[in-house]
Amino acid sequence: MDRFAALLDRLVLTPQRNRKIALLSAYLSATPDPDRGWAIATLTDGLPLRLSWRRALLDLMAERVDPHLYKLSRDYIGDTAETVALLWPEPAATDLAHTPTPPRLAEVVEAFRTATRGQLPGLIASHLDRLDANGRWAFIKLLGGAPRAGVSARLAKVALAEWKNRDSSEIEEVWHALEPPYAELFAWLDGDAPRPDPGAKPVFRPVMLAHPIEEADWVGFDPAAHVAEWKWDGIRIQISAHASPARGPEVRLFSRAGDDISRAFPEVCSAFMHERIVADGELLIVRDSIVAPFNDLQQRLNRKVVTPKIMAAFPAHVRLYDLLLVGDDDLRGLPFETRRAKLEAWHQAARPRGTDLSELVSFAAREDLDRIWGGTRASAIEGLMLKRRDSPYVAGRVKGLWWKWKRSALTLDCVLMYAQRGSGKRSSFYSDYTFGVWKPGATAAELVPVGKAYSGFTDAELKDLDRWIRANTTERFGPVRAVKPGLVFEVAFDAVHRSARHKSGVAMRFPRIHRIRWDKPATEADTLATVEALIVGAS
Repeated sequence: MDRFAALLDRLVLTPQRNRKIALLSAYLSATPDPDRGWAIATLTDGLPLRLSWRRALLDLMAERVDPHLYKLSRDYIGDTAETVALLWPEPAATDLAHTPTPPRLAEVVEAFRTATRGQLPGLIASHLDRLDANGRWAFIKLLGGAPRAGVSARLAKVALAEWKNRDSSEIEEVWHALEPPYAELFAWLDGDAPRPDPGAKPVFRPVMLAHPIEEADWVGFDPAAHVAEWKWDGIRIQISAHASPARGPEVRLFSRAGDDISRAFPEVCSAFMHERIVADGELLIVRDSIVAPFNDLQQRLNRKVVTPKIMAAFPAHVRLYDLLLVGDDDLRGLPFETRRAKLEAWHQAARPRGTDLSELVSFAAREDLDRIWGGTRASAIEGLMLKRRDSPYVAGRVKGLWWKWKRSALTLDCVLMYAQRGSGKRSSFYSDYTFGVWKPGATAAELVPVGKAYSGFTDAELKDLDRWIRANTTERFGPVRAVKPGLVFEVAFDAVHRSARHKSGVAMRFPRIHRIRWDKPATEADTLATVEALIVGAS
């Protein structure tokens, strides 16, 4: 556990991707099974622990620390794990000679996998007593299932591949057929066993990604060698459907990162039951043949259970644009045009409900694309995809095969309203910002919130912002401060949609700080009417 704690601590403080990979490689080399497998599962949110441990932890802290002191400390630090790790009493001096050794990571996982609710308080206390401050912090992060160490499942797979000089696509192909602590995977990587065979299981295949097209890329661009498709404002998905005599029909729905989202969209999975395909497409909400805003799709994402009422209110739709496998045939090495023809033939025969095919957009020259692209925002389309007709389906982002041409971001001037403490290395700074625009009132205009952002500024700017917030605070609500209306952000965002969760009635999609307008008076920021005019379909 102490080795895992040291790894987690260094990962949190290491922003560079290659350094994270090096840290993971060193840990994997020095750590035995099954600890290293449980570590990978913890970092990628694959740990099978779903415990109601928070109340037990608070009760334990109340027995050992003044609750008022704990609350003040938690508000100041901004992180429960760090607060508990620092406040948990160390063993008394008389007990130092008998201080127990730290538990192994596997020991912790096994204990909590089988724990009952009644056993939780005693288990938590005994493990905290066996660990130092850093170990306690890592232990609570492990229980919470969200270490936030900047290690995605994709990064972990790359680290595993580079550690043993393998292609990451080899690991991607079998990842979803394995379970923590990945004994079969490590046996293969160590050369002690053959590569795990996913068999007839519906597993994720590494996706092909597109490069953002830049002006220099248009030099030598051959329109005749490419096809164009709309880039819709949904999420990229992969449907993996298999049927075998031993296992029967199985369907899984994956995000482009390889996350299994099947439970949130059971009607999509049932539409592909009894098929044997792996297909690529876009998940949308469609009503009466009209694609709904992305905000509607968000009502379905990340749900563990969906009711018939939710499915009826937010009907899922899949727009297919590629076919990777059909039956026993792997099509990924074939040209796009050939795969497209096979996709059309399969779809014509199967006709799975709630699906259609991505439209191929006709164009003959760059000028045609300019005209088509210019109308995408009015059509609730995110942009265009440009694909070489002869491109195979290859994992990763191979330049020159697929391009994405997204519409430009929108920007508005908004006023900072609230600031919240960050987490991890930002826990000492106010780095999460809620901003608003002016709404006319009966006597005076008021600020109403339209979004929240925590990116788009440098570390130096963060320090300046933090100082301004502390000097201009009007009210405090735990880790949140309200500030006087005096600081303007130029906010970039992709779109605006209606939202009942905001007092303004609207919300921005993917907002980020584009520029800090220290020079601009707050009274000159934009109005709610300006924001509402940007909603697709607004009159």
